[in-house]
Amino acid sequence: MDTRIDFYPTHQQGAYRFRPGHVFPFGTTLVPGGVNFAITSRHATSCTLVLFEKGAPEPLVEIPFPQSFRIGNAWCMVVFDLDYERIEYGYRMDGPWDPAAGHRFDPAKILLDPYAKAIGGRTAWGKPPDWSDQYPHRGRLIFDDFDWEEDRPLETPLADLVIYELHTRSFTAHPSAGVKYPGTYAGIIARIPYLKELGINCVELMPIFEFDEFENSRPNPVTGETMYNYWGYSTVGFFAPKAGYAATGPFGMEVDEFKNLVKEFHRNGIEIILDVVFNHTAEGNEQGPTLSFRGIDNQTYYMLTPEGYYYNFSGCGNTLNCNNPVVRNTVLDCLRYWAAEYHIDGFRFDLASILGRAPSGAPLPNPPLLESLAYDPVLANCKLIAEAWDAGGLYQVGSFPAYGRWAEWNGKYRDDIRRFLKGDEGMVPVLAERIQGSPDLYGWNQRGPTASINFITCHDGFTLYDLFAYNDKHNEANGEQNRDGGNDNHSWNCGVEGETDDAEVNALRQRMIKNALAILLMSHGVPMILMGDEVGRTQRGNNNTYCHDNDLNWFDWTLLERHGSLFNFARRMIALRKAQPLLRAREFFASSHTQADIIWHGTQAWSADWSPGSRTLAFMLRERQAGQGGNIDPVLYMAINSFWDALPFELPELPAGYHWYLFANTGLPAPDDIHEPGHEVPLEDNLRSFLVGGRAVAILIGRPRP
Repeated sequence: MDTRIDFYPTHQQGAYRFRPGHVFPFGTTLVPGGVNFAITSRHATSCTLVLFEKGAPEPLVEIPFPQSFRIGNAWCMVVFDLDYERIEYGYRMDGPWDPAAGHRFDPAKILLDPYAKAIGGRTAWGKPPDWSDQYPHRGRLIFDDFDWEEDRPLETPLADLVIYELHTRSFTAHPSAGVKYPGTYAGIIARIPYLKELGINCVELMPIFEFDEFENSRPNPVTGETMYNYWGYSTVGFFAPKAGYAATGPFGMEVDEFKNLVKEFHRNGIEIILDVVFNHTAEGNEQGPTLSFRGIDNQTYYMLTPEGYYYNFSGCGNTLNCNNPVVRNTVLDCLRYWAAEYHIDGFRFDLASILGRAPSGAPLPNPPLLESLAYDPVLANCKLIAEAWDAGGLYQVGSFPAYGRWAEWNGKYRDDIRRFLKGDEGMVPVLAERIQGSPDLYGWNQRGPTASINFITCHDGFTLYDLFAYNDKHNEANGEQNRDGGNDNHSWNCGVEGETDDAEVNALRQRMIKNALAILLMSHGVPMILMGDEVGRTQRGNNNTYCHDNDLNWFDWTLLERHGSLFNFARRMIALRKAQPLLRAREFFASSHTQADIIWHGTQAWSADWSPGSRTLAFMLRERQAGQGGNIDPVLYMAINSFWDALPFELPELPAGYHWYLFANTGLPAPDDIHEPGHEVPLEDNLRSFLVGGRAVAILIGRPRP
């Protein structure tokens, strides 16, 4: 059998033999006998491949690409007989140094491949790097031999998800986690049984693309401990999992460890959504480091002012030029890679409104990138979730260009539920909108309630416990004189700022947390819970813990014992949601396509009080045929009282033969505050009203007696 001619070298430099390569795919690809290297730059005049032995301070060899190896704006080369497990690689790019025109080429810099599938330099979390290293973030080669064992993305309908937002390291870094490899992908696997017990079927991971935890690191002015770029919203490489999150990272096995996490999630019926950051990179502004994009083709990759400075719609120094065709293709290639090679179920896009801006920064009416993502065949079954605002003032909640595919973090849901719970006036009408999936935001454009990712808390801001323990932020530990973090928290401390021994205040806080969880899980749309809210995790009033690798961020697993009643309440609320299709609507109940109704009540049945001073609302969910023709589908009723005193709620009449059962009443102490679905407590026959305590909610279920 003849050997293919493209397996033979045509050039040699010292001991290294090479030949023209293949343009696609970009990045590195193992080919018979060697490695294909491909990279593109529109404005570079020359390109050099730089090869290192792993960890070595100086290169093994530097091979300039012959001009004959250039096709259009792409350079490609196959280098033969490389030991891919021992090699690290980068590039030097030459071209004009003309910042005013957007060009910042510097051949003295060794640059990371934007398509690098593994990156060395930060392989052990928190290990101080060699600050003199001329090439701190190094591209590495991977050999894909992972056994997926028939695994594939789960494709759970969006309406059926209960999302749990967690930070990879924080979830198991605390000593109380009791796992063999704390703070790692492997550590999460060890705690999957906890997520299953809670009822979670989708985990949204905060950024796991490679980033530098030492970016802007500094000593805490009070404690002296190192403060890190802990959250990771500052990407170094978009195609590589964070090696420092892997127990096997120091051995170069982070790819397999992360794939194993995905496989174990799927084996347990849990989807995985990645929080991705395509709005900026770790290179910062004009004073930032040149790591990759800036040195490869600055004018292409970044939004620049006419004077060559960086637009800063991200608030982080630069803005990725997402609707440049080259950058758009990079983003598409990246997401396709994670969907195909890592079986990722969906993506949440940080500051996604930036993805709809033109290179000039102006919002586009039909953004090419957002449209391409919506219609891409590889991403066809991936969830696409937008944080529909940016740091430049563009706010698109309810109006994000969706193309029938995009859902949104509903920031208005967060703010409106918080304001109602704390007792603000005039909130009952908007509460009704949020409970039914925000038809005021997603009805006019036929997007439906699943366009709304409902949340009351997320990583950015107070935890649910702190929401009812602090009126004001307490971010002194961040070393910025409490200037950082948002001030519009819509929180209420229940009468005492911070921790207290007052039993009444603590009981009220527990009740408020349960009220919030109950409203969240009874609302149409897709609920998202912040890690630890189900057990009362606190950040001690800090609403911007981006820099802390300590118990301000870590999940303290002893809370599960101390706040077991909260966990039990959250678990049973999730179980109710899973058991009741009425709570998982795909369309608004006002739609002519649905066979169910939402009916509004107040302290008087059939008569909700929509006045500005009202602090009460009740609603009933029912199939239109319930109780007729043998249909025994249950009726759900929720009464919400944010008034400070108990109020009687007149109950609506049930279908003939139906009786009321009590599922939850946050006005009662645990364990009587909630029951297992299917084991609710029967109420007296012909009950006409139900007393709901001050700042409490009650959930009743109407059904025929057995």
